Amino acid sequence: MIALVFFLALGGLGAYLAGIAGLNGIRHLEEVGEPAEALVRYRAPGPDDTAPPPHPLLQFTTRTAEVVEVFSPVASSRAHPLRPGALVRLRYDPADPRQVLLEGRQRRGVERVFVLLGVTALLTAVVLLVVSP
Repeated sequence: MIALVFFLALGGLGAYLAGIAGLNGIRHLEEVGEPAEALVRYRAPGPDDTAPPPHPLLQFTTRTAEVVEVFSPVASSRAHPLRPGALVRLRYDPADPRQVLLEGRQRRGVERVFVLLGVTALLTAVVLLVVSP
C-alpha cells in the first residue's frame, strides 16, 4: 500500500508541476512576448513519411531582423488548420525567440487538466495514507 501511495503522490506531483509550469509559460509569453506574424510551412516529406507532420514549421522575423523557424507548439487540426502558406499571429519571447505562443491557441484547458489531475492524485494519496491501517 505504501508503494501505491508513493507512486500516486509522485505522479500527482509531476502532473501538478507540469500544469503549473505550462500556465506560467503561457502567462509569461502573454506578458513579455513580442507579437509577430509567421508563415506556416511544411517540411518536404521524406521517403519514410506517409503524411505531413502534425506540427508545421512557423517562420517569422524578430524585431532584431533575425529569421526564426520553429515547430508549431500546437498541431494542425480540422477545427484550427495550419495550412502551408497561411499567416498566423504569434508571440515570441525576446530572450529566446524559439519559445512561441500562437494567439488564440494557448491550450490553457490542457494545463488546467494537468493541475486538476495532479491535485486529485495527491489528495487520493493522502487519503489512502490516512485510511490505510
